[in-house]
Amino acid sequence: MFENYTFTAAGRFVKYVQIDTQSDPLSSSQPTTARQKDLSKLLAEELKNMGIADAHMDEHGYVYATIPSNIDKKVPVICFCAHVDTAPDCSGAGVKPIIHTNYQGQDIVLPDDTTQVLKMSEYPYLQKLIGHDIITASGTTLLGSDDKAGVAEIMDLAHFLMANKEVKHGTVKILFTPDEEVGKGTIKVDLQKLGADFGYTLDGGDAGSLEDETFSADGVQVVIHGVIAHPGYAKGKMINAMKIAGHILDALPKDRLSPESTEGRRGFIHPVRIEGVAEKCTIDFIIRDFETQGLKKKEDFLRTMIAETVRIFPKVNFEFHVTEQYRNMKEILDLHPQVVEYAKEAIGRAGLELKMESIRGGTDGSRLSFMGLPCPNLFAGEQAIHSKLEFISVQDMNKAVETMVHLVQIWAEKS
Repeated sequence: MFENYTFTAAGRFVKYVQIDTQSDPLSSSQPTTARQKDLSKLLAEELKNMGIADAHMDEHGYVYATIPSNIDKKVPVICFCAHVDTAPDCSGAGVKPIIHTNYQGQDIVLPDDTTQVLKMSEYPYLQKLIGHDIITASGTTLLGSDDKAGVAEIMDLAHFLMANKEVKHGTVKILFTPDEEVGKGTIKVDLQKLGADFGYTLDGGDAGSLEDETFSADGVQVVIHGVIAHPGYAKGKMINAMKIAGHILDALPKDRLSPESTEGRRGFIHPVRIEGVAEKCTIDFIIRDFETQGLKKKEDFLRTMIAETVRIFPKVNFEFHVTEQYRNMKEILDLHPQVVEYAKEAIGRAGLELKMESIRGGTDGSRLSFMGLPCPNLFAGEQAIHSKLEFISVQDMNKAVETMVHLVQIWAEKS
C-alpha cells in the first residue's frame, strides 16, 4: 500500500516549523497570539488544494476539514487532531530546521550554539534511530515537533487518502487547534460543527506509543495579604507578603511532591508563578495526580502547610482558590474500549511494537474526551520537546502516517 507512495510529512514539517506560532499564557485573546493563524490559514489552503471542499479556518484560528466516506456502510466518524502552537518555554521564532541523514550514533552538535549537543548517552531513544534521518533545530530555538509533527502527519494522511481512493474508510474529520500549550486548546472548539464520534490526537513521542490516560489537573492560586507601612517607620508594623511567599515556597517538600522529585504515576505540587508587592503577593500552583481524588489530598496538604506557615505572622491572612483544569481521560476512554483497541491494532499493522504510556501532563484529548469526543493520544515522534535539543525522526513521522491509514481502515472493517 505504501510501496509507491512518497511521504510528504517531513517536507511539510520543515516548512511549518519555520512559521512562528508560539502561544502566550498571559494573553486573554483567542487565539492568544495572532501569529498562530498564519499556519492555520496555510493548512486550510493546502487542504482545499487537495480537493477537501469544506476545509476552512474559523475566526478563532481552528481549522476544520472533512474527508468524505468512500464506502456504503455506516462507520463512526473519526477525527484526527493536532495543535499548531508551540510552547512559551523556548523561542519558536526563526527556527532553522536541519536534516541529519543516515544517523549513525554520533553526537550531533547544533551549529548556531555549539554548546547544544545531542548525545545518545542523554537521549537513549537515539539508539533506535540508527540509519534514520533526524531533524533538529540549529541550537537557538526549539524545533516545534510538539505539535507540528502531528500537524504534518495528519496533512500527509489527508494527502494519502485523497490520492488513494481505493483505500476504504468512513468519514474522517481533521481538527487543528491553537493554544494547547497554554491550556486553551479546546475553549472555542465547535464539536457540533466537527461532527465526530471518536478522536485521536497526534501529540506523542516514541514510535509505537499510545497514551490512554493523563494526569488529572487543578490550579491553585494563593493570595497572601501582608501588612503595609512606610518602610522608614515600619519597625514592628510591616509584614511583607513577598517574604511570607518565600517562606511558603521554602516549606514545600524538597524530596517529594515536586516535578523534579517524581516520575511514573506520582503526582506533584508545583509553583509556576509568583507576583506581588509587600502588601499583597500571589503564588500560582499546578496540582497533578493520575487519581482525581488525589488532587484534593494534595490541595489539603498545601492549604494546611500554608496555614501553619502564616500562623506565626500576626495580622496576616491568605486566600486559597482551586480551579479545575482537566481530568484523566482514561475515565472516559474505559467506557469506549474499541477506541484504544483499534489504535493498538493499527500500530501492530504498521509493524511497530506497542508501547502503552501514561502522560505526565495533559493534551487536547483530555478535555475533548470529557466534552464528548473520546480521544486517546497517538505517537507523532516528538523527542526532547520544549528544548533547544528537540529532535524527530523522518521515519517515525512516516510510521505515524501509516498507523493512521491502518486505523481508518480498521474502523471501516469492524463497523
